[in-house]
Amino acid sequence: MAPRAGHFRLESGHHGDLWLDLDRVFARPAALGRFVAELARRFVGHGVEAVCGPATGGAFLAQIVAFELEAEFYYAERYTSLPDRVRYRIPDRLRPLARGKRVAVVDDAVNAGSAARATVADLRACGAKPVAVGTLLALGTAGPAFDLPFETLTRLRSQLWEPADCPLCAAGVPLDDA
Repeated sequence: MAPRAGHFRLESGHHGDLWLDLDRVFARPAALGRFVAELARRFVGHGVEAVCGPATGGAFLAQIVAFELEAEFYYAERYTSLPDRVRYRIPDRLRPLARGKRVAVVDDAVNAGSAARATVADLRACGAKPVAVGTLLALGTAGPAFDLPFETLTRLRSQLWEPADCPLCAAGVPLDDA
């Protein structure tokens, strides 16, 4: 995952002290097999009919988990709606398919959780029933802010701050838009 310590602006708008290159994880999907199987196993009790992930890493993982569960797969597309914030939306052609379905939302890693929360919100907007959120990796204290069961396979220490409260900004550490 090529972790880097530093001062990073995340897509949620928050500042953090850890950056992971998660694209490398998906270069060899077969290597994810046992992790996907474990995440899928954790969703079994939730009656999952479909799995949805925010593009891109979450969608890649969601598709593999959906295959493991023999469930439908959807994805949420990323679009910018505010200067420093990103939103996610289920494509129009998939929205009718999601209506009424029990959906697990999967992201490769969760830090602030903004991509997963936006995906949950849009699934609800199109009439789906989100039942759980899952990830391979949770950073810091990620997870408790979800109003759904949260499944993670592992955690890494990291710090996350609102820009106005960022001690790295206060210390003059340059910001990296990784």
